[in-house]
Order: sequence, then structure tokens, then C-alpha cells
Amino acid sequence: MPVVTESLAIPEVKLVRPKKHGDARGFFSETYVKQDFVAAGIDVDFVQDNHSFSADVGTVRGLHFQTGPFAQDKLVRVTRGAVLDVAVDIRVGSPTFGKHVAVRLSAEEWNQLFVPKGFAHGYATLEPNTEFLYKVSAPYAPAHDKGLLWNDPALGIDWGIPFSAAILSAKDKVQPKLAELPAYFHYGKESA
Repeated sequence: MPVVTESLAIPEVKLVRPKKHGDARGFFSETYVKQDFVAAGIDVDFVQDNHSFSADVGTVRGLHFQTGPFAQDKLVRVTRGAVLDVAVDIRVGSPTFGKHVAVRLSAEEWNQLFVPKGFAHGYATLEPNTEFLYKVSAPYAPAHDKGLLWNDPALGIDWGIPFSAAILSAKDKVQPKLAELPAYFHYGKESA
């Protein structure tokens, strides 16, 4: 199997390590093969690929999610640079509600993260000129686009950068805290 998966502290979030075959010319890697992902327990139909570029270290994008019926599973990876990638469980009733996992993703490590529906997702760039690619299981739907405040003290996320150095969009500076977030997702159900 060309992909290895590992469940993290929140088991629904999985670290993925595709095989990378290299020689003097460079490398080849199958970064997504549906049958291999299904065999690893990730049975998702991805419908859209997204590509993000961040020039500066300390760029924070997130924490984002979409609500039903446009809730998204995500498969994320870095092709240049590195990020601290974060997934926060926002499923009301979940034993890990409000908890997060944080993983370093980098082009060098060639790892990926699977983030299921019901999680707010974001990342902070750790290197300049970072390129971030991700597959999603539902198209972008502006009316369902939501967020969670990236530095909410209740989340306890160490982003690896000083808060004062974070580069954020105007929207991400004013997202609601976890205690203010409506119950968009419920544990054991796709969305509210």
C-alpha cells in the first residue's frame, strides 16, 4: 500500500504518509489513490482541489469550516515550505469537543493530514513562500463558510509563533470564540 495512516490524539484526524520514490532525477509520489485511502479508513469523495500561497512566516489561515449541507472533509498537504496545521473538534457531545491536534506538515516530510467534517481547521506558516494544497469533499459555499477564533484561550493552541507576529485576514481577527459558537455539528451526526 503506497499510503500509511496514523490516528492522532483525536482518532478521526489522521496523519497520512504517502510513499515517495526518488532517484538522481527527482522523485515520484502517488499523493492520493482512492482505493488505498478507502483501505486505510478514509472513504471520501473529494470534489475540489485548492492551492494557497503565503509569502511570509507567521501567516495564519483559520480556523475555518463549512456547515451542512456543504460541510467539508479535507486532505491537506504542503508542497513548499512548512506549516503548523491545526484541527479543532467542534462536534457538540464529542469526548474531545474543544480539543485540538497540531501537526507540522512540510514539503520535506511529505506528510498530509485528513481533517473530517465537524472540525475547524487552520494553519500557521513556519517558512517563507509556503504552498499549501488541499482536497475538499464539498465545494466552497459562501453562505456556509464559518470560523472559530484562532487564538481563543479556551483552545490552548500553541501556534509556534507569537500572537503579535501573526498575519491574519480581517475576517479571521473577529471570528467567534468556542463558547460563542453555535452548535453546527453534533457528535455522531454530520451537521446540525
